[in-house]
Amino acid sequence: MTHIPCPQGLALARYEIRFRAGADGVILPPYKGATFRGGFAGTFRRLVCAGGAGECKECPLRHDCPYPLVFESEPPPGSEALRSFDAIPRPFVLEPSPDRRTCYDPGETFDFALILFGKARNLLPYFIVTLEEFSRRGIGKGRRPFSLEEIAAINPLTGVSTIVYHSEDRVVRPRDLSVTAGDIWNRAAGYPVDGLRKIEANFYTPTRITHEGAAIRTPEFHAVVRNLLRRVSSLCYFHHGFAYEADFHEIIRRAGEVRLARDETSWVTIGRYSSRQGRRIPLEGFMGRAVYEGPLVDFLPLLLLGELVHVGKGTVFGQGKFALRIFTD
Repeated sequence: MTHIPCPQGLALARYEIRFRAGADGVILPPYKGATFRGGFAGTFRRLVCAGGAGECKECPLRHDCPYPLVFESEPPPGSEALRSFDAIPRPFVLEPSPDRRTCYDPGETFDFALILFGKARNLLPYFIVTLEEFSRRGIGKGRRPFSLEEIAAINPLTGVSTIVYHSEDRVVRPRDLSVTAGDIWNRAAGYPVDGLRKIEANFYTPTRITHEGAAIRTPEFHAVVRNLLRRVSSLCYFHHGFAYEADFHEIIRRAGEVRLARDETSWVTIGRYSSRQGRRIPLEGFMGRAVYEGPLVDFLPLLLLGELVHVGKGTVFGQGKFALRIFTD
């Protein structure tokens, strides 16, 4: 048996956000995560930036400004880990709904989820102000305006929810329904998993994971586990202030004993425009269903955490979202 320790200090908050199309309707791409993230980041910066520097790293206010924390996180001083800009996880996920529609008539609603990690959970008011301003500036083809309708805090483990913002009064009612990794490990312990040998993972958004420096097109279990461990340990280190200690080598070795019994995934490529890079770049990964068989019991809490934090590259756009089906008989 391989025990996977709980990263006790890791915490996240999930919010369900509802928007309403304006008088001209809204036209969006089938996969909306990258479109929404791009406009959101620019609006956030315009609202909070007080230094006026061309780059955050040159700004004397960078350590007190919420923009670098959310969008340009840096390694702590003296850090030897994950010095690459692209290797540092952002402390949030913008998760589009599975709705693939592209046209919304005036007054129709569309949804997103916002997941905040660590210290970023304290920045909800900034996110709300940004969403209001972003909605007025418009989105999608023709940058058509829309409106922020309501935001609900959700406990993803219990389903308990409460409205924290509504357009009728525009009052923010903070309510902490955060869950911790400890809550998830306790949830896993409640499953009747004696002899658990089979789990199905459905990858709902493009999932791009790497092994030995290259993207893989087959969701082998050990590769999913490697990437989950990397993401969890990075979130702990950069956004919760502690190092996640675990026997990673042994966990990955045991993951190699779990086989991909059925692969019903396919590779998808979606173009998106990157304002930071000034060009269109592919957003790609596998989507579909994978069935795993083998010694899975010890991996259940890590996989349940993965459902909430996503896995692989592009998680800030909502990539790497998966859901489990657990076979207990």
